[in-house]
This record gives sequence, structure tokens and C-alpha cells, in this order.
Amino acid sequence: NPTLTRAEFYEFLSREFGLSEQAAVSKTKFLEEMETVLEARFAEGGLTGLVIDEAQSVPDDLLEEIRLLGNIETASTKLLNIVLAGQPELLDRLKDPSLQPLKQRIALRCELKTFDLSETASYIAGRLRIAGGSPQEIFTQEAVKAIYDATEGLPRTINVLCENALISGFADQARPVPARIVREVAHEFELREVPPADAAEATDVRPGEKEGRPLFGSVARPKRRFSIF
Repeated sequence: NPTLTRAEFYEFLSREFGLSEQAAVSKTKFLEEMETVLEARFAEGGLTGLVIDEAQSVPDDLLEEIRLLGNIETASTKLLNIVLAGQPELLDRLKDPSLQPLKQRIALRCELKTFDLSETASYIAGRLRIAGGSPQEIFTQEAVKAIYDATEGLPRTINVLCENALISGFADQARPVPARIVREVAHEFELREVPPADAAEATDVRPGEKEGRPLFGSVARPKRRFSIF
């Protein structure tokens, strides 16, 4: 939760790492116990990480506290690996001169880009397979294209649109889900309007029935992308 105060932040960490009640109210005691715990984990071959989500909303003073926790280390190894995950605004915040000490500590930085059509199809197919479904039987080619057009390849929006299109498809007893239903759901969620591609689309075909390479089938697994700091 990015709205925690400094005191609440250390209280939370103390509880999660199993430190004493005194460590929860004393920063000195917290650092002492935390270092002992991290050293013990490292000696046992463990890797300890602190993941801060919604980092773009974390106050500057708390980001400074997080940076200082990165100082817990041996002569050659960081004992606490810190990951800042957030929206694109995080990159803008790190340009602020007051956060330069934190920015200089970043060892690896990656950005999650929007998917193109092929990656969108692979992403949908991968999630459907994990859930035990057969992609070719769940969405038509035109539906996948409509999903891409409406979401512009944004993964989180793809999830929302697909889930609600599946619910609507179930209610309409439509299998596979056609582009018509995808467009209706996209309109309800005020996403990008997607007009029918052509008159023939009204019938919607299953993947593989049109000429050309199908969107589903032997599709390469989508590239893994992270936001890591």
C-alpha cells in the first residue's frame, strides 16, 4: 500500500519478516534484527526480496527509506533485493533530482510494452490453455482481432474484455465467441470503438477457416516482460 507512513511501513515489514514487537516501533532495533535475519537467510542459500507495487504513488520520503534498506549488504553481495513495480509515471518521478540517489541504484530496468496483434493472440491463447481451454473453440479470429483493436494491446484491458466477452458468450450460448459480442462488451466498457471489418464478418469464422496463417495454433509463447527496478 503506497500510502503507508514511515512508521507503518516498518511495522508492516517487522511483522512480515517475523521480527520482534520492539523492532516494529524502533527503527534502530528494526535494522539490527533485519540485518541478522537477512544474513541468516543468505547463509542458508536463500534469496530475499522486497517488492513494492504501485511504486509511482509512494511518497518521496518513503522511497528514500526503501533506498536505504538496499544498503544492507555483505562486502560483496546485496542481502535485500528490491523491486519497484509501477505505472509509467514511475519513470517520470525518477527523473526528479531529489530521487537521483535512488535512480543511480537501479541495476535493471524493464518496461512492459503493449502487445501487437500476434502477441495479443498468443497471450489470450496461453491464458486459455492454462485454464484448460482450447483457444480455437473459444474465440473466433475476428473476435481476437476485435479484442486487439479495442484494447490496443494493453494486457490488463485484454483480461477485462476477454472475461466479460466470455460471460456474454455463455449467456448467448455462442461458441466460439464472435467479434459481435466483443464489440458489444467493448462498447459497454467505453473502450475503443471497433467497427465490423466487412459484411462477411457477420458470420464470424473459427480460427483456421480463412486463408492465411491462423491466429491460434502453433503460436510462439509471448515474450516475458517485466518492470523491475
